[in-house]
Amino acid sequence: MTVVLLALISAALFGGMTVAVRLGLRGLDDAGAVALATVIPATVVALVAATVRHDVHHIWPFLLAGLLAPGGSQILFTLGVREIGASRTSVAVGAAPLVAVLIAITFLGEPVRAPLMIGALAIVAGGVLLAAERDRPGHLRARGLLFAAGAATLFATRDNVVRSLHASASPETAAAATLVAGTLLAAAWARRAPTRVELRRFAPAGLLFGLSYVCLFEAYWRGRVTVVSPLVATESLWGVALSVLLIRHTEGIGRKLAVGALLIVAGSAVIGAYR
Repeated sequence: MTVVLLALISAALFGGMTVAVRLGLRGLDDAGAVALATVIPATVVALVAATVRHDVHHIWPFLLAGLLAPGGSQILFTLGVREIGASRTSVAVGAAPLVAVLIAITFLGEPVRAPLMIGALAIVAGGVLLAAERDRPGHLRARGLLFAAGAATLFATRDNVVRSLHASASPETAAAATLVAGTLLAAAWARRAPTRVELRRFAPAGLLFGLSYVCLFEAYWRGRVTVVSPLVATESLWGVALSVLLIRHTEGIGRKLAVGALLIVAGSAVIGAYR
């Protein structure tokens, strides 16, 4: 029960972070500074959590993994939210379990099973609906979907790298290590420190992001990937639901987006259950 609760809380917080980033982006164009302004408070949250329980043994794989996610992934994620909005980015990133399975099959030798293919088809169908929206708003661009897909790929690659290295550390330390590495990469890409206005605007998103990361690592340390992964994939639904509630007038949410989100979550659940 604890694992389920932690995974669902992580998904809800991440969905909230997506909407908070969208709200903060209004009137701002520098995605690099935005990504950095989001990751900094998230890192502070994780470091505070690490003071409660920490274990620095075998921490280096998490530092490397942090360059992928949240380092590169958060940069692409921010670009995706800027281009296509919070709800569509959430739905596209929900395809990460499919990418993780493809990587595992190709590089880790995991077997191909029918349920995995069914889940993959559901995710692909959801992605097709997302890309084929006719009534999509003007701010929706193909490159935004590519940014979101890139973020999902880095999320999935990070998970496979950590699992293949069999790293062991406390979940709080692991979360803090990935966020520290992600902050360094975001800072290198931004090439400037965020302003006070940017830090203030994205502090809520960063706090949600940090709490989501801590809950995610706590869930993975307590439960199997096959349990946590499909629950975390509900982030797509949280992102869409919160977008409808808070920023519906700028998101242009229609039936295709809702059905696409459901298909991607269902496909992720099937992959997570049978992987």
